Amino acid sequence: MRTPSHTEKRSECRPLSVIITTFNEEVNVGDCIESALWADEILVVDSFSTDRTVEIANSYPITVLQREYFGSAAQKNWSLDRVLHDWVLILDADERITPELAEEIRGILSVPPRAYGYYIRRKNVVLEKMIKHSGWSTDKVIRLFDRAHGRYPNRRVHADLDIDGDVPTLKSSLLHYTYRTFDQYFQKLMNYADWGAAQGFREGKKAGFIQIGGRPLWRFFRTYILQLGILDGLHGLAICGLQATGVFMKYARLWEYRVRARLGHEVELPAFDESAETWERPS
Repeated sequence: MRTPSHTEKRSECRPLSVIITTFNEEVNVGDCIESALWADEILVVDSFSTDRTVEIANSYPITVLQREYFGSAAQKNWSLDRVLHDWVLILDADERITPELAEEIRGILSVPPRAYGYYIRRKNVVLEKMIKHSGWSTDKVIRLFDRAHGRYPNRRVHADLDIDGDVPTLKSSLLHYTYRTFDQYFQKLMNYADWGAAQGFREGKKAGFIQIGGRPLWRFFRTYILQLGILDGLHGLAICGLQATGVFMKYARLWEYRVRARLGHEVELPAFDESAETWERPS
């Protein structure tokens, strides 16, 4: 009996769209796209990069769009409404689909899927080292799903995808090249601190001694001691320390916002996407 070719196998599967969100990812975007070329469609949504990200992405037979960045959730919801197929895999540019994960996804889509969405574990690499502890050993995200049954909530940061029904976890993992340099990490840390503080300010939250002093200490103790970051060596010490610093900066910024508001000063928050179209599922 003749063995079906790779192309024939793909055509038997439910078609898959891959969404990749980018901003100044010239170092990563090519490898990320390469890992997804087996999919039926790739859409790169760029936040007006100032490096060669768009140029590199346009060198592939894919679709590239640009949109102002209002946070990960808004960017991904906007992207979901612009792909061709119902089943979607969402990637950040610093992530890679392993051959094992690609094969597992093709297997799921080759038969009626038993769920509307799936968790995918991530193997995190920092400065060329695989991080096995430090709170990252259980890292998993919902990235493969039927877009008719999933949507991100209206949050600037830390928005978990809302999926109808149970969400199983795949056996295979994404490779996540988290941070190449501390310069890159500090920029992301400060962005998340500002966005988290802005989200908290909008929701009426306050920050005092417990939040500014206690939460960072607890984060370090939990990740470095309880979650065995100490076993990741100096990488673990640095990662856990930086995570705690990010928590400190978030609540210190929120406290600053509250003080300035109390003094009658204008508090300028990062832009939020207020369009109902972004947050509501298409009928």
